[in-house]
Amino acid sequence: LCCCEYVDRRGRRSHLAACCCDCQELDEGCDRWLACKSLPPGALEGIADTIADRLRVPWFSGAVKINVSLVPPLVLLPVLLHVAALHFLLGLLVLTSLPVVVLWYYYLTHRRKERTLFFLSLGLFSLGYMYYVFLQEVVPRGHVQHSQVVALSCGLILMLAALSRAKKDPGYLPIPTGNEKPSHQGLPNRNVRGSSSGLHGAASSRAVNGEAKGYSRMAADKPEGVKKDWCTKCQLVRPARAGHCRLCGRCVRRLDHHCVWINSCVGEQNHQAFILALSFFMLTSVYGITLTLHTVCRGRTPFVALFYCPGAYSDYSSALSFTCVWYCAIVTAGMGYILLIQLLNISYNVTEREARLALRDNTGRRLLGGLVIDTAQYNRGFLCNWGHFLSLGSSPPQRSAEDIV
Repeated sequence: LCCCEYVDRRGRRSHLAACCCDCQELDEGCDRWLACKSLPPGALEGIADTIADRLRVPWFSGAVKINVSLVPPLVLLPVLLHVAALHFLLGLLVLTSLPVVVLWYYYLTHRRKERTLFFLSLGLFSLGYMYYVFLQEVVPRGHVQHSQVVALSCGLILMLAALSRAKKDPGYLPIPTGNEKPSHQGLPNRNVRGSSSGLHGAASSRAVNGEAKGYSRMAADKPEGVKKDWCTKCQLVRPARAGHCRLCGRCVRRLDHHCVWINSCVGEQNHQAFILALSFFMLTSVYGITLTLHTVCRGRTPFVALFYCPGAYSDYSSALSFTCVWYCAIVTAGMGYILLIQLLNISYNVTEREARLALRDNTGRRLLGGLVIDTAQYNRGFLCNWGHFLSLGSSPPQRSAEDIV
């Protein structure tokens, strides 16, 4: 293939110059629209698939497909923030509607069980754009020292490094090859249990929190009494606390949840890096917000300046900086809530998946106003729970203490 050629979704060789040719779905849709007729079922999905397949850029070994979910944050975020900087009321409207749209898109993709790069693209581009605005609009005012810029840059680099580690293998269980026939004949039927998270209960075939139908808990006929799960999707026996992610289509050791912000699962191997990335983000964001407010709203504390800064809209540069501060504050508040829930779950040695299953089976206790669900199954005290979390991934999987009940 030349740099402008590609193989389309139907397996045919095509060219970027012919991106507007052979659009049967689009032609039929336009004809029906002009004739005021309704579209047939699946027509819009076909048009969207065709456009997504032809959205490509030239590359050495052939045109590379661009993920459509990457584009909206790159275009809409700068436009909306610049519009919000024009007037206080526009800023209030944009900063109020933006979280609502993001949450709506999250529930839409979650209901359809789809993986998307939208949230990862939004998060990374927000970091880069906020850093750009800080260097272009805040630093030239002369109130920020070079050491403070270096400290902010180091925090950003450390957060990206932790995020890169969190994007790696979360602890996927190896999928048996075709010539390896997974067998659970040695697992007696009388020991079948219904919960696949380590919680005892009646057999259930419902899909809960990413669990596909047909999972069952089985007790291996071993002296130590190891409890294991049989996953009908991956066709393997998984250890305790492992779970199947319906978005990734893989079983993950000590599955906590599937995080849309990193477009990956959070499990045994990357949970520490995930917490570290959240912590570095919180510290860096709060520090950047403080420096910007000290520059834009002189003589006021950051908390007061966030709600009362009379000169913020005196010039466009200050208005843009103040708008970006409020955008960062909204994102930081959301990430702070996620970090708080994670820290509480770690303190009680419970994963988010186990907490949801405990709520379904009514086997957990609500603590701290419902912020944490204590299953009391793996809770060994605050220090022991944190010691176990800090040692995740350091021991061989077959000797994990969590496999023994």
